[in-house]
Amino acid sequence: MDLPARDDDMHHQDEPGMTEACFLGPYGENDTLLEKLVVEFLRDHVYWRRNFHPEDPPPIPTSAAQRAGYQRMEARMRRELHQLSAALKRSVPFHSPRYIGHMVSDLLLPGLAAQILTLPYNPNNVSEDAAPVTADMEVQVGLQLARMFGYRHDPSRPDCAFGHLASGGTSANLQALRLALALKAFPVALRAARVPGLALPDDDHAAFNLAPAAGIVLLQDWQDWLAGLEPEARRHWQQRVQAQRLEQLGLAGFLQAHPELQVPVVLAPATAHYSWSKGMKLLGLGRAQLRAVPQHDMRMDAAALAEMLDDCARRRQPVLMVVGVLGTTEYGSIDPLDRICDARDAAAGRGLGTAVHVDAAWGGYLASLFRDPDGNLRSRDEVAAGFQAFPSPGVHAAFAALSRCDSITVDPHKLGYLPYGAGAFVCRDHRAMPLLAEGADYVFHSEGPADYLRHYRSLGRYTIEGSKPGAAAAAAFVTHRVLPLDHAGLGRLQAHSIRAAEAFHAAAERFSGAVSDICRATVPFAPDSNLVCLALNPAGNRELAVASAFVRELHRGLNSDPSQPLQVREYFGSVTTLHLDGLDHEDRKRIVDRLGLDPPAGEGDACLVILRHTLMNPYLIDHENGISYIHGYFEHLTTRVRALADAR
Repeated sequence: MDLPARDDDMHHQDEPGMTEACFLGPYGENDTLLEKLVVEFLRDHVYWRRNFHPEDPPPIPTSAAQRAGYQRMEARMRRELHQLSAALKRSVPFHSPRYIGHMVSDLLLPGLAAQILTLPYNPNNVSEDAAPVTADMEVQVGLQLARMFGYRHDPSRPDCAFGHLASGGTSANLQALRLALALKAFPVALRAARVPGLALPDDDHAAFNLAPAAGIVLLQDWQDWLAGLEPEARRHWQQRVQAQRLEQLGLAGFLQAHPELQVPVVLAPATAHYSWSKGMKLLGLGRAQLRAVPQHDMRMDAAALAEMLDDCARRRQPVLMVVGVLGTTEYGSIDPLDRICDARDAAAGRGLGTAVHVDAAWGGYLASLFRDPDGNLRSRDEVAAGFQAFPSPGVHAAFAALSRCDSITVDPHKLGYLPYGAGAFVCRDHRAMPLLAEGADYVFHSEGPADYLRHYRSLGRYTIEGSKPGAAAAAAFVTHRVLPLDHAGLGRLQAHSIRAAEAFHAAAERFSGAVSDICRATVPFAPDSNLVCLALNPAGNRELAVASAFVRELHRGLNSDPSQPLQVREYFGSVTTLHLDGLDHEDRKRIVDRLGLDPPAGEGDACLVILRHTLMNPYLIDHENGISYIHGYFEHLTTRVRALADAR
């Protein structure tokens, strides 16, 4: 499918009303707009059906609606749908600026409408046979995201990036592990197969520890060598190498065949998402091979990472991947990706090659703030205009370093404001992807060489999921076209969330002073993005358990209770647990001192429950009506804190 060039009218981005047209709205203000879009394109879909072969007679007669069975079926549908609609009224009001809990907010209208529009066509993005339009859109979405991250995104380049959608960040992270493991093990398979004519490493250890870029070069050399063989010889060598691959032998068999090698480890910060534990278990690497890198101020300690890599090099311990986090799910913290990449490069110089993957499930779309419409990186001063402190020099350096990282996870269903479930995986160089390819003759067809777009339309060959909803790809593609991934497009919404987080942080400091007579309150870690946590402890208390119980009781009035009407809740928030034993001495002392708590006696007692707030709703500060829901939240929290303190 040839997609039309974008009608680039983004110079109109400052026109009043553009942001207001993006969402259905907290009050359903844009119901007429959404209804017009849905009805228009539902009718368009019906016309498409009628014009497919208009000579065919309609199988459902016009008189069917008068038949008893038809009317009973319609009544049953209506009854069940009414019950569903009634039940859904107990859902969490993610659309409201009174909701500041988890990583979800109102949905962007272009994505919502595009998804609704596409659903009746029901494309399956496993291949272009089942999705001739939306499979192409998904490949385009990968290129849109690659551009935002600073990757090469021109398909005519041999080292162009590649990305695809996944069910969520967990699947995308698992894809990153799969690709890194395949690329690490493939040079060893080439050595084991004794492939002639290639510049192979001298031993298995060197082969297993090639840097990803060197592994891709070797893979390209192998493919070029194969292309020069006669068909029978080509099949022979393909089968011979395949028999030696980790994917064929399994991890145990592969390591048994190469006793010099050890199971590779993954180095990730203690703040890493629990999906990494899942991935290590699913791939058979084992949870024990996931090693925590020390942190400071809830960000990875790059110096400690460099020391761990040095130690691995000395012990000949292979490292599969270093994981950096661009927006932790609890604090929104951003790891120093530039220094992580420096440590990776230094380790590669000592013969310890490893990949750097960025788990940007939460913070990835903030990269739009750092891009001009022409794709160039903006300076820190340019990004900082309009903010109080964002971005810090370290945060700007981290976003600037995204293009140096080997792969990235990002979730369109988070700060992309799209429906669940839409995660995405993007790798810097698509040439590694053939290592993940699977075949199925009834789905995928080999018809000789194909260009980049045609090749990757057979998405199911490479993704973890087989069946893939084309509607999700359409939603992401249309959204990125309506709101391009730069500071003048989708970045405008990201800017709203950053300003809200800065206002929330300032309000939290004022709140701390206002309730100091009955409670100690502190923001344990200054926000890098748009998540802000708040730790509280009733005055005079020294015990962690009591402070945690106090916050849990506060949260009971901030969480969803399906047994009660939604309206009894003034605001919705969430909680998380701060594991003090995972902090360095300086951070731990700072937090317990601010809260007036005794240091934890042991590891089992080192947990503190704290309030967690996600500031992504664009209407938290309602300029139209002069309302700050942030101010209202802290007024409500002050009332709740004083009531609980009086009850103690």
